[in-house]
Order: sequence, then structure tokens, then C-alpha cells
Amino acid sequence: MSFGSAVTSTTTEGFVLGRKLLVHVAENGHSLEFECDGATPVEAIQRSIEALCGVAMPDQLLLCRNTSLDAQQCLSFYKLPQDDREVFLYNKVRLHADSPRPHPEAIDAPKLALPPPPSRTQDSHPLDNAPDPALKALVSYERQFRYHFQLANAVYTCAQAKLEISKRLLREQQVQGRALETARGNLEHTYRKLHQRYTEFVKCFSQQHRNHSELLGNFERDLERLRSLKLHPRLKSGNRKCLFDLVKEDDLRKWVDVCFNSHRQFELKVSQLKTNFGELKRKLDSLLSSMNSASWGELEHAIKSHLKVLNDQKSVMQSLSWVPIAFNTFPFWIDINIDVDTAKKLVDDSGLPLSETLRPHDAVSALGRIYDVHEKSHLPNVQNCDLAMSKLLDKCMVKKNDMNLLVHLSMQKVKSVQFGIRDMMNELHAFQEVMGHQDKEFENLKFVNGVGQAYRACLAEIVRRRSSLKLYMGLAGQLAERLATERESEIRRRELFFKTWSKYIPNDILAAMGLFDSPSQCDVNITPFDTNLLEIDVIDVDRYAPQSSVGLISKSEKDVAENDYLATCSSSNMVKSEESSVHNGEKVEFLEGCESVDIAGTSKMEVENALLKADLASAIAMLCAIDVATRYDSVDEGTKDDMLKNVKERTAEALREKDEFANRLRYMLNVKEEECLSYVKRIKELEQRLSDKYSQGQNLVSGKDVSDSGISALKNDGFKLDSSGEGESHIPYSSMMPMDEVSSTSGLVDPKIDHVTGPNKPGEGGDESMTDLSGTMNMRSVDSTHNSMDASMLEQPRDESQGGPLVSEVKMMTAQMTMAKDSSGVNTEIPVKMLPCETADEPVLESKDHVQDLQNALAEKSNQCTEMENKLKATMEEVNSLKKELEISQNLLDESQVSCCIGIRESVE
Repeated sequence: MSFGSAVTSTTTEGFVLGRKLLVHVAENGHSLEFECDGATPVEAIQRSIEALCGVAMPDQLLLCRNTSLDAQQCLSFYKLPQDDREVFLYNKVRLHADSPRPHPEAIDAPKLALPPPPSRTQDSHPLDNAPDPALKALVSYERQFRYHFQLANAVYTCAQAKLEISKRLLREQQVQGRALETARGNLEHTYRKLHQRYTEFVKCFSQQHRNHSELLGNFERDLERLRSLKLHPRLKSGNRKCLFDLVKEDDLRKWVDVCFNSHRQFELKVSQLKTNFGELKRKLDSLLSSMNSASWGELEHAIKSHLKVLNDQKSVMQSLSWVPIAFNTFPFWIDINIDVDTAKKLVDDSGLPLSETLRPHDAVSALGRIYDVHEKSHLPNVQNCDLAMSKLLDKCMVKKNDMNLLVHLSMQKVKSVQFGIRDMMNELHAFQEVMGHQDKEFENLKFVNGVGQAYRACLAEIVRRRSSLKLYMGLAGQLAERLATERESEIRRRELFFKTWSKYIPNDILAAMGLFDSPSQCDVNITPFDTNLLEIDVIDVDRYAPQSSVGLISKSEKDVAENDYLATCSSSNMVKSEESSVHNGEKVEFLEGCESVDIAGTSKMEVENALLKADLASAIAMLCAIDVATRYDSVDEGTKDDMLKNVKERTAEALREKDEFANRLRYMLNVKEEECLSYVKRIKELEQRLSDKYSQGQNLVSGKDVSDSGISALKNDGFKLDSSGEGESHIPYSSMMPMDEVSSTSGLVDPKIDHVTGPNKPGEGGDESMTDLSGTMNMRSVDSTHNSMDASMLEQPRDESQGGPLVSEVKMMTAQMTMAKDSSGVNTEIPVKMLPCETADEPVLESKDHVQDLQNALAEKSNQCTEMENKLKATMEEVNSLKKELEISQNLLDESQVSCCIGIRESVE
């Protein structure tokens, strides 16, 4: 506890300091209160503690929460004094393992001082010599009752003192419990720092150990790979045929042995460190468990219950303080509720002559019963209370001694554990230094692992430089091409100038003005460079240094190579960006404006190919410095498991939300489907009603058969219609109508018209008038229906597949009615005078009214069908919209899952 509690600077802003500082002594639970302020130095408090408790200043350890108080600081530095901040005093001498155990708690337990029993010699009374024994008994009762009260009072006072001592011992135990909590918090704070540092060390060691084990295990394989990688023909010499010839095998094998021994020894040391840490953790857990065993709840409950017993004894005291008196000169001579002092006074005054009405025997009988209550109830209760308080005090003493011992042993263990934590901290620091030496020892083995990667990177760099040369030359050619274009444009502009103004100004004047000069030819010359590069291309990189033969670079070497490469690339890119930032837009425009030319190496296509090859070679060189293998991942197995578990939980949550959304959409689709079914049912009902109305109209108008038979009879008798009349001039559809449609249409004629003409009156033109009348009625009666149905049909959408078969049937019926009206609508206007006067008005009007009613009903039902069809169409559109939303949501969910998996995979890598 003397270390691990860092002292940090604080200010007094934001809180108000008090005037009293409370210091608790951990070893015994005593509390000390000091009158001070924020300016009081800690050293002054320590001097006062030394004077009061006898603990020397060097042996004092003052803790406020997790902070140790320094003697050189003032109290305000630690935001003291405050009511909610307690300071605990620990004696460093008591923390040592060889320190003696605390002595048992010594208290001054109160002793019960019993009053002497009553005696006549000590407390004489004149009535003691009375001749009546009853009077003597009264005086004796008075003495006994006074003795009972004195006895109960002595026991009550002693019990109250014992209860107060028990409460004090409980408070001291509670103070010691808070002292243990403070020590526990300080210990846990120190252990958390150790655990964090230990975790980081184990993580780094596991990664280093894995990398070094890979290097040692793959040493022979790396050498074989170097043997298999042949040098380029231009690089071969007498003693260099492959990459293996570039390394010194004997020196490397010696280093392998050294690294192996060092690796093995360090592994054993770390294993022992892990064992020591596990033992330290078990010791800490055992200590914390023992410190949690301190409990005073049972004792607190016992004190509360004994406080109730003491209150009951107080009630007994009140009962004993009222002593009955049995003699008086007045009618109150048998009063039993008079105070003791009053009773004594009355007994003293009893020397007066007794009244004739005095009955002492009755008083003695009553006092005897009261005396029995005292002896059998009150006095045993008083004795039981004293016994209970004594037992409570003994129990508190035992608990207090146990707490003193627990605090003593716990603080010794805390000190021991903190020593172990300090030693473990020092070992971790030393082991981290050893890890640094291990990395230096394995540098030569990393060299073997990186030779193949370096060779492959060099080949890729050759390809990149050759492509860069090609790109450089292409850009120069495109620059020359653009300059030539600019020169031709300038020449044309000058020729136009001469053509415009040379007829006004003589040529010699223009020559004298210098206007006859022309722009010179621009030649772009590049000094040759990189002439010694190997003649290889991108495909030759995998030919001479394939990835399978090169292998994977180690993690640490990869990080160094990657950082160096990125630094080089970033510096070069920075220079390029500074040089070309001004001309960036012009360069892009220049590259886009250049046309492909036939000059080899300077065409736009060649420039783009060279750029792509350079990018590919740069990527290959970059991959040589980046290890994509998961076995060199810095994430440990526990973290991987946690991340995979997190991925699994997130995927399950996404799938659950997807299922919920799909179920919700299915429910919505079911609701819409039920609505559609209800619409279909309603349409069917309306179709049936419309069909019934139509059938009723056909039954009411059935005069077509009669008119047809009359016309046939007339034609058989040789009567012919006038070809110049109007009867046949308006029948364009009669020859093209089907038989069923004509018959159903002609049935609209009222059968009452049949008696107007007959086969016996051919001279009156019965057949023509019948036909014209029927046609006129049909025309007028169906005309409004035709117009309304035409309007409703024109309003329907072209895509009738969504309306269903029911809508098609309604449209078919409407079309049949319209065609019937058109086929029967023969315009045979006949004057009314041609018909008999008794039948020319009434039958026609009645038929018109009935047909008009049918027309209105049909129009109403058609409108209802149209409304239903519109509702059905809107519902189907809504269903299609929901289906589209479902597909979009499904796609978004799939994309989010894929993105989530990719992101997690990247984070894991």
C-alpha cells in the first residue's frame, strides 16, 4: 500500500472546504476529529496523530480513497477537509509479516451495584412497634417496594451503559470495514495497472513468438526456395547461379542455433512468468474474498432488538416507581397509586391517632398481591434484561476482536500482494527489454526470408522504370505533336492576315515591319537514360520470381519494408504534386486532346499501355512489402473469437430483422388480397344484378317476333318497300349483325304495337311503319346508354389484364348493348298521322318510359362497375408498389449484409 497510489494535482474550484477533518484508525476503528482548514499542512495532522495515538510520523500511511497523502502538501491539495471524504490511518509497522497480532479489546465494562436489602435497624419507623401486625406489614411492604425500585434502577443503568458500549464497538467495526474497503480499492487500482501491462506484454510476446517460430520452422524451406530461384542470365556469374548464392549458409546456420536457444529459454521464462502471475491472481482473489467476509449486519440487528428489551425494562421501572400505600387518615387510605416519596411522607405522618374506619387488613391483602407481581414478573424481567445486555456486550467484544484480527491479517496480506505486484512490474519491464534483444537476434533470419521478396521487387521495379521510360517518351511525342498543331494554326492565321491586308500595304513595308517571318519547327529531344535495364516485361517477373517460390515476408520485416516503401512513394508523389499541381488541368486536357499517331512509342494508346504497366509493376512491388497471410495477423485468437462472435450476432440480428420485415410485408399483402377478393365478390354481385335487370328488360319488350312475321307476310304477298324512301337509307349494320344480337335488340319493341297493323292491311304500309317505329324507339331509348357507355369505355386503361375477367365480361355486355342499339337504330321517321289516332301516342309513350327506366338503371350499374374497376385497379397498383418496395428492401438488406461482412473481414485482417 505504500506504492501504486499516484498523487495528482487538484484544485479547490467547484467545491467548498469544511472546517473539520475526520481521521479513522484502521487497526482499532477509533476516530479522531481535527479542527482545520484547507491551508493546514498534512504534516501538522500527522504530528497531532502521533501525539494522540502514539504512531510515529514515518510509520503513518494516510489514504483518502486511492490517494496517499504527502506530508509536504496542504489539505486543500486533496480537496480536504470535506464531509464526504474520510481519511484512514494505517500503521506501516503493523503491515509487516512479523508484526505481532493485536491484543484483545480492553474496555471498562460497567459492574452492577446492587442496593442493600431493607432492614429495620437502618430504616426504623414508629409503626414498627405497633401492636397490630397489619400495620407492621404495611411498613415492611413500603421498604420492599422501595428496594425493588432501587434494584431495577441499578440494573437499568448498568444495562444502558452496556448497550452504549455495544453501539460504540459496532461503530468501530463499521469504521474498520470502510478501512478495508479503502485498502481493497487501492489494491484493485494497483492490480488493474499490472493486469493491463501484463495483457499488453502477453499479446506482444504471442505475436513475436509466433513470428520467430515461423522463421525458425521455415528456415530450411526458405533456403530451398532461394536455391530454386535462378538468376536472370545477365546476372549469372561463375559462383552466382541462384539467389542462394547471395547468402552465407554457414553463418546463417550458426545464427539459427543461437536464435533457437534464445527463443527456447525466453519461452520458458515467460511460461514461469505466467505461472507466477496466476498464483498472484489467486492470492489476490483469496484476499479479496476474505476481506468481503467482514459483516456486521447481524450484530446491528441484535443491538436493535436489545434496544427494544431496554425499552421494556424502562416500562417496568415506571411500574415500580408507583408504590401502593395502605394507610391514611382520609378516605384515600387504600390508594395504591401514590409516588414513593408521597408514600414515605404518609408513613412518616402515620403517628397520628388512627381512624375508627381504618381497615389495615384489607390494605395488606391488596399489597400482597402487588408484591407477588413484583417478585414473579417485574424482578425476573429486570434480571433477564441485565443478562441479555451482558451477553450482547460479550458478543460485541468477540466480534470486535475478530475484526481487529481480520484487519491485521488482511493488511499484512495486502502488503504482501502489493510487493508481489511490484516485483511482477519489474519482471515485465525486464522481459520487454529481452523482447527487444530477441528482435535484434532474429534480424539475420529475417534477411533470408526477405531475399526472395527483394528480388521480385527489383524485377518489378525494372518493369516499372521501363514503362516509365516509355511513358516519358510518349508524353514527349505527344508534346511535339501538340506543338506542331499549334504551329500550323499560327501559320494559317498569318496567311489569313496577309490575304486580308496585303492589298493595302506594299510587301516591302510589311517585310520592313517584320511580318513576313514564320514560326520555326520545334524538336523535342530526350537524352537516353536507363539504358542498362534488363530486357524483361511484366510476365517475366512471375517467370524469374514467382510468388509461390518467393514465399511470404515476416510480419516485422513487412512493416519496415512497407513503411520505407510508403515513405518513398509519398515523398515522390509530394514532389510530383508540387510540380504538376498548377498544370494539372492543362495536362489532362492535353492528354485528352491528342489524337493517335503512327509514330511508334508516341501514340496515345502506347502511352496508356505504358501507364498501366507502370501501375501494375508498382502494385507488384507493393505486394512484396505487404503480407496478406492471416497467420501473421496481429489479432490474437481470443480477439478473433470475439470478433467472429460479434459478426455472428450481428448477422443473426440482420436476418431476424429481415424475417420480421418479410412477415410484415406478407401480412400487408394478405390484407390487400382480402380486399381484392371482397372487390371481386362485389363486382360479381353487381354483374348478376345487371344481368337480371337486362333479362327483365328483354321480357318486357318482346314485340320483335310479331313485327318480323308481319313483314314476312307482306313480302310474300308481293309488297315491296319503296326504294326511294327513307326506310332503308339508315340501316348500315343490319347485314353485318349476328342473329342473336339482332333478335335480342329487336326484342325491345313493345308487344302492344302489334295491333296497330296486321297482315290484312298491306296498303297502309304496316311493315314499313312497324320497322320505322321500332327503329325510332330503339334509337331514342338506347342513345343515352350508348353515350354514357362510350364515355366509360373511353376512360378505361389500355391494360385490361389487371381488371380481371369480371371487368372484361362487363365490357363485353356493354359492347353488345351498344351494337344492338346501332343495329336497330334505323332512322325511319314517319309522321304521326300515318298511325291510327287511337294507338299513335299512348303505346309509344309507355314503351319510351319503360325503356328510359331500363336505360337509367343500366347507366347506374355501369357507373358502379366503373367505380369498382377503378378501386380494383388502385388496389392492384398498391400491391405492385408493395412488391417493388419489398424487392428494394431485400436488395438493400443483402447489400448491407455484404458490406457488413466485408467491413468486419477488413477489421479482422
